[in-house]
Amino acid sequence: MKLIAVTQRVDIGATYNERRDALDQAWTNFLSACGILFIPVPNDPQSAEYLVQSLDIAGVLFTGGNDLVSCEGDAPERDATESRLFDWARERHLPLLGVCRGMQVIQHQLGVSLKKVDGHVGNRHDIEIDNETRSTNSFHNFAAFETVDGLSIVAKSSDGVIEAIRHDSGNILGIMWHPERDDPFDPNDIDMFQTFYGVEA
Repeated sequence: MKLIAVTQRVDIGATYNERRDALDQAWTNFLSACGILFIPVPNDPQSAEYLVQSLDIAGVLFTGGNDLVSCEGDAPERDATESRLFDWARERHLPLLGVCRGMQVIQHQLGVSLKKVDGHVGNRHDIEIDNETRSTNSFHNFAAFETVDGLSIVAKSSDGVIEAIRHDSGNILGIMWHPERDDPFDPNDIDMFQTFYGVEA
């Protein structure tokens, strides 16, 4: 099985005055359904890079949760960690997939402007992808309406929000919906992950 590195959200626990790294257990179930093993990485750039360098990592996954600091977020340690891993994966031409915030990290790193949007939290909507209409979940406050050279638009919603991107290198993919939150999992998402990370079905 392929082993990928997976980033985590920062949960701020006011009761204990703690900043905790956390990953939705649904990711374990979804990635298992894809035939993918994973290792969660801490939100510390140096520790995260040391960990991925020490293992036979086949790819990187940026998960959702926490807005970027540039988008009113409060988890600078996560921004720094994913920035370091973005560079690390690109230097090695490893597959890098971003989900929701993870896609926004990719866009931000490549110079795409993000704007605040309404109506994209806690609902489902239709997107146009591969010349087809598909219903996806939506949990984001910020989004992009334009892209940059080298980063192609793969999917859009009816209000013009970019819902999926792919880098011309083929090694970078981003989606704004959360495949791990669908029950049952969408076979299209499983196929997407397997294809992107080179997992045999």
